[in-house]
Order: sequence, then C-alpha cells, then structure tokens
Amino acid sequence: MSAEQNKAISRRIPFEVFSEGRLEVVDEILAPDFTDHSELPPGIPAGREGIKAIASALRQGFPDLKYRLELQIAEGEFVASYVTVTGTHKGEIFGMPATGKHAEWAESHIVKVVNGKITEHWGIGDQLGMLRQLGLAPAPKAVAAR
Repeated sequence: MSAEQNKAISRRIPFEVFSEGRLEVVDEILAPDFTDHSELPPGIPAGREGIKAIASALRQGFPDLKYRLELQIAEGEFVASYVTVTGTHKGEIFGMPATGKHAEWAESHIVKVVNGKITEHWGIGDQLGMLRQLGLAPAPKAVAAR
C-alpha cells in the first residue's frame, strides 16, 4: 500500500474510533494479532479489546472528545502522527471522578501498517498535562529567577 493509503488507515483510529465512538472500526483495521507497545492503564487488556476499552473509557469520561491531526509523516509501513486532543471531563474515567473541566493535551503515535491492517502501535500522551488541567495533579511551583 502507498504511504498515503497507510496514513488514511491510521487516521481512522483517532477520528472514527475515539472521536466518533465507532468501535467496530477497530476490528476492521487492526490485525487480529495487533500488538500495542504502549503502557496500558491497569486492567486494560492487550490487543484490539484494549483499544476498544480505552476508547470507551475516554468517551465516557470526555463525551465531547475530539482529536485534531497536527502532523503526519509516513515512510514505508510506518506512519507517525502528532495529535491534539480536547474534551470536557464530564464522567468518571479510570477511577477519577468528573471535574467538569476542559482539557487539551498532545499525543504522538506511530503505527505499522501491513497489507491494509495496523499490526503494531507505539504511543505516548501528555497525561500529566491533562491531569493538571483537570486539577487532579499538582502544578509545579514557580521558581524565582536568580
């Protein structure tokens, strides 16, 4: 598949699965033996079911969850994406009660696409920044200039 086709496939995860809640897309575009190399939250299963569980939890916690693609680069079977995520914390998520606050955070994702299916994923997000915006993690103290 071309780099552009692989980019289009990878965009379906943030936009269709996470922003729209279309969990059936996971089975359509992730290989049955999909491997997620990212650190998963406690209790989240590996593979396709883990992606579905994370998307469901995020959409429950942030019903207005939206992903915005900032940058996407593809080379061969690999696609790297940098996204901005926004949402209002209106429901419990991973044991954290709703705060009603809006948050915006960045995530970076790399996927491997083989024969039209995502086979592997590596990702990292600014969870600490999101938690600080929600008031669930302390902000660092300002340090006086010397």
